[in-house]
Amino acid sequence: MSDHIHIKGLRLVTRVGVPAEERALPQSVAVNVTITLSKSFKGFDDRIEHTIDYYQVSLRLREVAATGERKLIETLAEDLAASVIAFDGVCAVTLEVVKFILPDCESVSVLITRAREHV
Repeated sequence: MSDHIHIKGLRLVTRVGVPAEERALPQSVAVNVTITLSKSFKGFDDRIEHTIDYYQVSLRLREVAATGERKLIETLAEDLAASVIAFDGVCAVTLEVVKFILPDCESVSVLITRAREHV
């Protein structure tokens, strides 16, 4: 059994795109994030320090997205997932990056799942 925290539709400002013109100006992408916790919600005793602070996760995702530029949303997804995995108590993350770029198309997205490597 695994317990999850889900962040849906978080808008991030980033510079991403294959052509340089596309990366010239910041653009908005959306992310959906499912965080798998290393322990269940049971026993959290209604205390924030026993869980993952999703507000802090959202701030970190915004920071990573705003840093630098990338050609591929696949690379952005990897960078964002790595930043979530770094939080204590996270054992895995599934992350979708949604880009609004193609005409006559709602969106294009990539979806990845990454687990914490146990050493």
